[in-house]
Amino acid sequence: MMNRRRFCQGTALACLASTYPPLLHAVNADTSIPAVSLDGKDIELEAAAVRELGGAFDGPLLLSGHPQYESARRIWNGMHDKHPALIARCTGSEDIRHAVTFARERNLLVAVRGGGHSWPGKSVCEGGMMIDLAPMNQVSVDRERRTANASGGALLAHLDAASLQHGLVTTAGVVSHTGVGGFTLGGGFGRLNRKYGLAIDNLVAAEIITADGAVRRISSEQEPDLFWAIRGGGGNFGVVSGFEFQLHPFERKVLSGPIVWPVEQAREVLDFYIDWYLDLSDELYVGPTMASTPDGTPIILMEVVYAGKPVEGERELEPLRKIGKPLEDGVKVQDYTMMQTWEDATFHHGIRSYAKNGMVREMTPALVKDLIDAYVPDTRLAFFTHTAGGAVKRVGELDTAFPHRKAETMLIVAGVWTDPAEDEEAISLARNWFGQLAAHTGGYYDNIEFEGDDRAAGNYGPAFQRLARIKGRYDPDNLFRLNSNITPLT
Repeated sequence: MMNRRRFCQGTALACLASTYPPLLHAVNADTSIPAVSLDGKDIELEAAAVRELGGAFDGPLLLSGHPQYESARRIWNGMHDKHPALIARCTGSEDIRHAVTFARERNLLVAVRGGGHSWPGKSVCEGGMMIDLAPMNQVSVDRERRTANASGGALLAHLDAASLQHGLVTTAGVVSHTGVGGFTLGGGFGRLNRKYGLAIDNLVAAEIITADGAVRRISSEQEPDLFWAIRGGGGNFGVVSGFEFQLHPFERKVLSGPIVWPVEQAREVLDFYIDWYLDLSDELYVGPTMASTPDGTPIILMEVVYAGKPVEGERELEPLRKIGKPLEDGVKVQDYTMMQTWEDATFHHGIRSYAKNGMVREMTPALVKDLIDAYVPDTRLAFFTHTAGGAVKRVGELDTAFPHRKAETMLIVAGVWTDPAEDEEAISLARNWFGQLAAHTGGYYDNIEFEGDDRAAGNYGPAFQRLARIKGRYDPDNLFRLNSNITPLT
């Protein structure tokens, strides 16, 4: 059915090409456009209404056949090859407002693309509307107030670059081409979260377009319930067109890098780590990974970033450096962006990737045993962590919607490959690997999880009922459902 829909759409829209070139590749006044509703039913969009929408837009409105359509529909994870009926490339909040209103009035399926880095592919949809914020990638810094304003389509690289040039920083994630929006709304783990908290802990205010088409400025003083909800509740509540972050003074030359051991030393390294990490300062971010090098060498490594004076970091790190016989010690004083871009090539655009994750409250000897027993020596797969604790843990469990304040770390098993023929095998290996660790976890990080949709209530715990009520107030028809979805309570 969907192949036929795409064929009909492309054929019908190819019949008239020049009348509205900024808006559409081709639309005939007598032609309707096949699409998909929120409940998955086939619907038709009136071409005249689509032309009217395009006429209201500052950015382009793309249909199949437009020269930019193919590149615009593709997101970071190449496993997700979907074809929206419309791609609304927004240049500002008014474009977003028009797109949201159009979709709501027609019960049209909606996906929101910030950086396009949704691991489970929820920033694109088949047959619906993709609200694409990619043109909105500006970041400005107020040095006096120590704040950064990031548009909804900005990437973490943009946020880091704009802030660091002023000697300031905030918590950003570990792959620099990730979008600020999805990263922040899910919580926002990064290499500085022990020192400065999650991204949501540094969020001062936001601008959001809700399902009713209203453009709202929200903060702890303005619509505080909605501001509480977007800090950890994901994209359930609207399209965030702008974020205002608190920044912190920062010396960009930091002690950082990896320490690598052969996997045969994993038990010695991890046995030491689970006692040692509990007493670390907020400045030290260090977490384990088990992987295979490109040549197939099985390894365990520790990723290190010290957000303080390097000489103090050297002293704190010394006990770890004495463990075992490292293959490599790459920890040195270097620019912070060296580590912030370290994983960019591995997780490059167009790769095929699958991940499972879970939150861990305590690293225990039993978990260490299972980490070692579950390890798969495969160059496509790795286990890694996002270390929490520190400032993350000192925020109250219900102060934001993020439900995992007590977790010490997040465990992730991820696979990365390029050949579609490997999909089934690589996904199965990743699932089996994580399955051996799952008993040590409780809840998941919804920016990563593939199969979290029907588990949102359990994942959000005591925050869920409040989230459901706020969802019911601002999105009663669940227009924004391509996320770790919260059922509206009306």
